[in-house]
Amino acid sequence: MASRFTLKDHFRESRLINGRLIFAAVLSVLVFAVVIVRLVVLQVLEYEHFDSLSNRNRVDIEPLPPQRGLIYDRNGVILAENIPTFSLEMVPEKVPDIEQTLNELSDLLALTADDVNEFQQRLNRHRRFQQVVIRQRLTEQEVARFSANRHRFPGVDIEGRLIRHYPQGHLFAHAVGYVGRINERDMQIIDQQNYKGTLQIGKTGVEKEYEDDLHGDVGYRQVETNVQGRIVRELMSVASHSGDDLFLHVDINLQRVASEALGDYNGSVVAMDPRTGGVLAMVSKPDFDPNSFVSGISTKEYGTLRDSPDRPLFDRALRGHYPPGSTLKPFVALAGLELGVVTEHSKTYCPGWYTLPGHDHRYRCWKHYGHGHVDLKDAVAQSCDVYFYDLAHALGIDRMHQFLDLFGFGHRTGVDIPSESRGLSPSKEWKRGSRNQAWFPGETLISGIGQGFNQTTPIQLAHATSTLAMRGVTTAPQVVRASRAAGDADMQLRNSNNVHSLPMENSQHWEAVIDSMVEVIHGARGTARHVGEGMPFKIAGKTGTAQVFGIAQDEKYDAETLERKLHDHALFIAFAPANKPEFVVAVVVENGGSGSKTAAPIAREMIKQHFGIIEEIDEQPDQ
Repeated sequence: MASRFTLKDHFRESRLINGRLIFAAVLSVLVFAVVIVRLVVLQVLEYEHFDSLSNRNRVDIEPLPPQRGLIYDRNGVILAENIPTFSLEMVPEKVPDIEQTLNELSDLLALTADDVNEFQQRLNRHRRFQQVVIRQRLTEQEVARFSANRHRFPGVDIEGRLIRHYPQGHLFAHAVGYVGRINERDMQIIDQQNYKGTLQIGKTGVEKEYEDDLHGDVGYRQVETNVQGRIVRELMSVASHSGDDLFLHVDINLQRVASEALGDYNGSVVAMDPRTGGVLAMVSKPDFDPNSFVSGISTKEYGTLRDSPDRPLFDRALRGHYPPGSTLKPFVALAGLELGVVTEHSKTYCPGWYTLPGHDHRYRCWKHYGHGHVDLKDAVAQSCDVYFYDLAHALGIDRMHQFLDLFGFGHRTGVDIPSESRGLSPSKEWKRGSRNQAWFPGETLISGIGQGFNQTTPIQLAHATSTLAMRGVTTAPQVVRASRAAGDADMQLRNSNNVHSLPMENSQHWEAVIDSMVEVIHGARGTARHVGEGMPFKIAGKTGTAQVFGIAQDEKYDAETLERKLHDHALFIAFAPANKPEFVVAVVVENGGSGSKTAAPIAREMIKQHFGIIEEIDEQPDQ
């Protein structure tokens, strides 16, 4: 059988191989072209973008928050300081699962619901590459526990920080104020660049008013990190600039004496140096511990303070409204002299009550059987209501309002602490505008003894008394005395007061009124004689009692049958020495009853402390 032979088609095979080679070559060229184009895009067109991303993987910019300035009293005693503490912080972009991480941290460190909620709020205000505080003030045990488990929590670490602390606690809660965590409202008004890395901001008092001085300027450092985010080395840094230290006029010893003298009573004590306007003491009770607010107060604790009927968060020194009562009488007496309505020797008969012409209603004097014939000195010394009913009726409410306006009644004093109230000095125009009512003659009478619509704040009362003590030279109250920049040895005085004199026709009128106030304390029938006992100089003062509620014409006020919250407010103003004053004090004791029995002894203790007066105690020999 013949065998078959198959001849190869070399031409066909060659064409097939060539086709494959061409396809492979074209494909290679295309792939190479794509690679080249991509390289051009990466290395030329998008070089800066990817270079930046690359650097962010190895270079971090960390803010260096400034150290907050310290606050001292006039003696150099520290009132606000910075103490080291540990805080637990997270960088969100480095955490795979934030919710799971928080749950595990809660089990490890017993985080509360408040801690988690506040962290979530802060998280919304920060960028994902910024550190966000989870909890501050970790204990040593918590730091050790976390350190042993740190490998379980990428993006979470412990940072050492300085935190605000108030070593005097309650004593300066209102005057110095406190710092608190920066919230959304704060973020709208601050320079966010300068507050990077800062956790707290001034919320009240000096801390708030002088925030720009105390905070300082933020710095930063550029660091290289490894893939785990650990710092390998520091590339460069710009140091932060610490805030200024502040020195107050306030004296811690006077502040403590005032607080202790108030005891269980609510109220306020304000003391000033009338020569400079420096506020030497500013007490508001009840008070609170400002340290509770620094790291974030719990909802329960804040609710207790907010809902307390005694309102410990309310600054009575700046915002408390009280009828001035008889402490207004020296100013009304001066108005009578200056406007020519009375003279020093004009007398009024006090039978224990006063009636307007053509009316039967009796406006009673505190002394129900009357004071008899009294002149200006007697009227102020014995606090005769009838004398001032008659004087107020002769002056009229509008002239009285205009004169009291000179002393700042119804106006803010301009003290360098925020949230001061205006108080109220009534007039016909005020009543018509605010209440759409006419003014009645009887309202003028009770305004003349500091009752009715009159409302004053303790700082306002102290400021007006200071103007009276200085014979018309008025100076705005000032809490901060000086500042010192970081690194400087010298202090810079912060005297921003505008000093001016009141226009008076006869300077002798000042002396007549001040003599009558000296009679209050050193006169035989003065209402506060015990204040001047044993003092080496003359003191001028005035007691005051302000009704909390009205009583019927034929009823008698009996404190023993009333709840304490219905007792009269007790007030007292004084300055010393009377002829060359350097100390002014205003005391308001809520529901304290008599100004002479409750408020005046507090002022006496303040005067003794300021002038270093030590009472001698007679020792009886052993029997």
